[in-house]
Amino acid sequence: MRITAACHGPECDLGAVDLSDHDFYATGDPHPVWAHMRRHAPVHLSTLPDGRSFWSVTRYHDVDAVLRDHTRFTSSKGTLLSVLGGTDPAGNKMMAASDPPVHTALRKPMSKVLSHRALQPHNPQVRRVVHRMLAPLLDGGVWDIAEAGARFPMAFTGTLMGLPEEDWEQLARLTTAAIAPQDAGYRRSEGHGTLAAAHHELFAYFSGQVRRRRRDPGDNLVGFLVGMEADGRALRHDELVYNCYSLLLGANVTTPHAVAATVLALIENPREWDRWRAGLSLTSTAVEEGLRWSSPANHFMRHATRDMVLRGQPIQEGDAVVAWLGSANRDEEVFADPYRFDIARSPNRHVAFGFGPHYCVGAPLARIALGALFRVLVPAVERFTLAGPVEHLASNFAAGIKSLPLTARLSPEAARAIGAAVAEDGPVIV
Repeated sequence: MRITAACHGPECDLGAVDLSDHDFYATGDPHPVWAHMRRHAPVHLSTLPDGRSFWSVTRYHDVDAVLRDHTRFTSSKGTLLSVLGGTDPAGNKMMAASDPPVHTALRKPMSKVLSHRALQPHNPQVRRVVHRMLAPLLDGGVWDIAEAGARFPMAFTGTLMGLPEEDWEQLARLTTAAIAPQDAGYRRSEGHGTLAAAHHELFAYFSGQVRRRRRDPGDNLVGFLVGMEADGRALRHDELVYNCYSLLLGANVTTPHAVAATVLALIENPREWDRWRAGLSLTSTAVEEGLRWSSPANHFMRHATRDMVLRGQPIQEGDAVVAWLGSANRDEEVFADPYRFDIARSPNRHVAFGFGPHYCVGAPLARIALGALFRVLVPAVERFTLAGPVEHLASNFAAGIKSLPLTARLSPEAARAIGAAVAEDGPVIV
């Protein structure tokens, strides 16, 4: 998805825009549309040609209200536009597709093993992954950071979940196909065939993993889920499969797109790159700005549990309500100069990980991974240069870049350090 640096130009015709269209995010630009909606139609009803409809919410505080209040907006009927008008089979079985108390019972034990403190022992593994990810820069050739980034999370999430390394590349591809089924690089058939096939393969894979962990749990996240109790009972087989899928999907659609979009923003704003290289203490705030800027999870959907009025619009019980995170993170009422990439931005209460009870349980892992990557990347690379066209992912959910070819000029010290780390640790699938 293109990330507009500023919104100028004529007002748009909302009747001619389909925010559910995957291709719009590959070839179009939603930011002028969202800016128009924030100004003139912050709660807007879209009706698709097949009769399905959804309300779009684009202002920060309205997005907050929709995502935070599960009593008025339920997650149990589906949280993505891909299930609009249908029934989500994972409803009240998967943490992401449930409301309290079911959601709370699932989340509480998971949040303990995915907390920042619990993940600290894995920092050396993440750093090793970062060094090996950067190894192609050593020969001075073209390096596609988007392609490398797409496989980046698997190298530590796969390890955390206890998934065999030889499966990582295929799992990364399947999770992307699940959120970008209309993208030419992932589409297998017309209609919903690609999505159905990706889900079938992922669910079958995790079904096998769950059966294996029942015999030998091991010290990994899948084994933890198998032995976990929610509200005093063990999880059923289908609940285990859905939640394994959800954890992997969340990792694979957030971190890589934040990496590519942040690097592209730094190429387009070289002063910020120089500023960051001059002060690595800015890494934490810079990572947060990269998350705000990229907003990798583009939307979350809820359904109204009762009739209500939101900003003067009558919403009926059962209506689908879509909260656009990318728009909320550019809301002029909350962010000063929101179309400026500022690595020292403060305050920066972005919503890249959502709001409220469904705030991303994997956020600590994403922050650890992004921080580790940029703490190596920023001092290592003196300058990035684009080496080809930027290609955007056709997905209404993931604001993704699927190709970002670069060349880089490494500092001599960084080149030696990366080379030594790679020589010591050996190859890995990234």
